[in-house]
Amino acid sequence: MQIFVDADAFPGVIGELLFRAVERVRVPLVMVSNQYRKVPQSGYISSITVSAGIDVADDHIVEMVQPGDLVITADIPLADRVVGKGGYALDPRGELYTEKNIKQKLAMRNLMDVLRNGGMITGGPSSFGKKDIQAFANQLDRFLTRHGKNL
Repeated sequence: MQIFVDADAFPGVIGELLFRAVERVRVPLVMVSNQYRKVPQSGYISSITVSAGIDVADDHIVEMVQPGDLVITADIPLADRVVGKGGYALDPRGELYTEKNIKQKLAMRNLMDVLRNGGMITGGPSSFGKKDIQAFANQLDRFLTRHGKNL
């Protein structure tokens, strides 16, 4: 198992938590972004910089992901593609996307996009806070514990 991070919109406040977790369980982590990302020196943590452009980082992640891998992303269409390849996706706010829930989440995301574009609703998600960090930490720990037997 590997962990990939859609690092272009990744909240930095959970980076240290994630880095400590992969060191603890010895799982490779790859940060993928359109801009250089500094990562701690580690045999388990690396960074890939891809060219700029819409979905370039997403496409690269999808190319690399294998069944059972985890992708950390807030991008629901990317999560759908990952789950379609047999992987899992974890939102930085702690929601785990699987075959059981991704299509519903994608449909809701598309509906909200239509409503926002039509001016029926405005604004975006609430600011990232301590509850989000805790939810992410809990879900990551549960995932690594459940899937750690394969490590």
